[in-house]
Amino acid sequence: MKIKEIRELSIKELHERIDAESSSLNQNRINHSISPLDNPSAIKEQRRSIARLNTELRQRELNDNKV
Repeated sequence: MKIKEIRELSIKELHERIDAESSSLNQNRINHSISPLDNPSAIKEQRRSIARLNTELRQRELNDNKV
């Protein structure tokens, strides 16, 4: 997910996306431990996507506190 798309999401949508991506990441890790994934770099991309979502959420929290 691109940062431009992330910035367009509301705070509620950010929380929902983080939950969905986290559960998907956990499921992929379990699947990968049982049998190798076709694309193991997908796990890395999911981790980074979650980090981007968390970063945007934190930036919004900090900006709200300044005002």
